[in-house]
Amino acid sequence: MHRLTPLVIGVLVAGSAMLASAEEIAVGNYGVSANGMPFGVALVKGYFKDEGINVTGLISSAGGGTSLRNMLAGGGVPYGEVNPGVVVSAILAGADLKIVSDNVLTCAEFVWAVKPESPIKSVKDFKGKKIGYTNPRSTSQALARMLLQAGGYTEADAELVKTGGFGEGIAALDSGLIDVAPITEPLWSKVKGKYRAVVVASDVLPPLDNVVGVATVEMMEKKGDFIRAVIRARRKAVKFMKEHPDEATEIVAKQYNIDVDVAKSAVRNLTTSMTKGVPYWGEGEIHMEGLKRMIEAQRSVGAIQGDVDYGKIVDTRFLPDDLKTLR
Repeated sequence: MHRLTPLVIGVLVAGSAMLASAEEIAVGNYGVSANGMPFGVALVKGYFKDEGINVTGLISSAGGGTSLRNMLAGGGVPYGEVNPGVVVSAILAGADLKIVSDNVLTCAEFVWAVKPESPIKSVKDFKGKKIGYTNPRSTSQALARMLLQAGGYTEADAELVKTGGFGEGIAALDSGLIDVAPITEPLWSKVKGKYRAVVVASDVLPPLDNVVGVATVEMMEKKGDFIRAVIRARRKAVKFMKEHPDEATEIVAKQYNIDVDVAKSAVRNLTTSMTKGVPYWGEGEIHMEGLKRMIEAQRSVGAIQGDVDYGKIVDTRFLPDDLKTLR
């Protein structure tokens, strides 16, 4: 029987430890919506490993509610990226969750588009028109209401039409069932040659937190170092995307299975986007005003009910020291 040298034993022990600590992250709409792109970059660039953690995959889902269920089922997922309205609603219903990072600080991925020949030129022309949104109590419904308010109208001045999804909204626009369709990146970069944007969210709406990082209280106690490392790795990815958009484009195209030209358009659009001085992808710092705006927007469509104690739902201890101050 061969004797194992101390070096070999050390390698085996280290490998076993890495396998034992392998984890997954839940990212709502990963591979479909732009919010999760930095996680794909972090995975490919090896930023998670650089931070000493072994992230084996990103669990995608059809939305924030599914992501939360993935996290809460068995308590096995230490960190997730979810719509803040879904998080707050779950907390108010008794879920033991905290917001631990602020990931997407605006709704800059949204445009509202029409057919090229449409007479609609701006939000001022929305009166009496049929405006699409995905589903009741969705972000797109809340934003449609805010757009009407920005134009000086109320919901009664137009007709909001449920389409069931962004792709379905485009089909409804093509068939004439609606006059204006909300479209998000990277889908917008794919279809923008066929439609005309009449409203870009970053031009009309204030900063609204779109996606936050969350963890259960149990995981915060058990996997605190892992959560800190995830936030640091994602921060590196956000910086990389801004500094090296072309290389980031190649990664996003493969991770999202989209054409390079589509990925390039989406990445460049969102890495350069500023909404009243606020970028689309944040590095983790909590933008409290944007979070409050989004929660109130969600409340307006019935997604949030009850008073929100922001001091109890946000925990900044896992952020890097320079990001812990609330913005």
